[in-house]
Amino acid sequence: MDPKQFDFHLPPDQIAQFPLSERTACRLLQLPRVGGLIDGQFADIKHLLRSGDVLVFNNTQVLRARLYGQKVTTGGRIEILFERNIEVDTFVGQIKASKAPRVGTSMVTDGGVVIVVEGKEGIFYKLRVSDDQPIRAVLQAEGHLPLPPYIHRQASDLDDVHYQTVFATSPGAVAAPTAGLHFDQSMMGELKGAGITIAMITLHVGAGTFQPVRESDPTAHRMHSEWYSVPESVAESIEKARRCGGRVIAVGTTVVRALESAVSGGQLFPFEGYTDRFIFPGYAFRIVDCLITNFHLPRSTLLMMISAFAGSERVMAAYRYAIDANYRFFSYGDAMWLDKVTE
Repeated sequence: MDPKQFDFHLPPDQIAQFPLSERTACRLLQLPRVGGLIDGQFADIKHLLRSGDVLVFNNTQVLRARLYGQKVTTGGRIEILFERNIEVDTFVGQIKASKAPRVGTSMVTDGGVVIVVEGKEGIFYKLRVSDDQPIRAVLQAEGHLPLPPYIHRQASDLDDVHYQTVFATSPGAVAAPTAGLHFDQSMMGELKGAGITIAMITLHVGAGTFQPVRESDPTAHRMHSEWYSVPESVAESIEKARRCGGRVIAVGTTVVRALESAVSGGQLFPFEGYTDRFIFPGYAFRIVDCLITNFHLPRSTLLMMISAFAGSERVMAAYRYAIDANYRFFSYGDAMWLDKVTE
């Protein structure tokens, strides 16, 4: 598997910098199991689903995970991006600074909270908040919404609404499960009324989701770890649908990762914990039949996942078509519907 096969050139003006005014107003590119690509609108989803299907969403909520401040000794400006808790006052995060801080460096946020560097592993730092303050309380008091690195503007009140799904109830993510952003309350109600089972898992999306695969051998890539939960009710709904001929449709790659991580012996079980599962071509999917997803970054693990799901050549051909057809890419961009055609 050559990582270059997952590369593509995207004109910068096709990277969506703002959300559409209506969540469901985006375009939808269908990649069916047989036949050619189909251009459409996201509202077409209701015609692609049928009674008895299970539509699985990720109900994670994006934290105000970005803090600004400065180094205590030098006054140099820093930016801290929370990743996940270790203890109430200790956490893992990334630091952006003119010079990488060393272990023992003290930083003070713009709100006056002192944070100390206790260690480093890869791109992440182990950080501790002084005076035993809960890091979640600090984020709530002075944190900023962490827009992705390809959105070149500061977060605004608009993002407070549109960079959260309408069903977000479980705080913990630092990036949105973007396929779910296209659903509004009206569509959710319409789908329930059509006999579609709505199921909710949780996977707290980490900043590692934006990291490209840099190794010449992608299988050597070290996948970031994310906390997830598949409740018993979800496992039961999926089992019932399978018995009755219904399909499992994942809304986003995070849902695929959670469901496929909770499989044992070919069966889905309730589970709560961390996953570092890396899904790439050659993987045999055991739970998900169809996938609703946004367009992903070049050389990303997410692009490799959907290539495993729908076929590398077909997916990359669809991406070339989407670029020529002026689809909008990434978090605030357009969507795809993929049927499973595993490699």
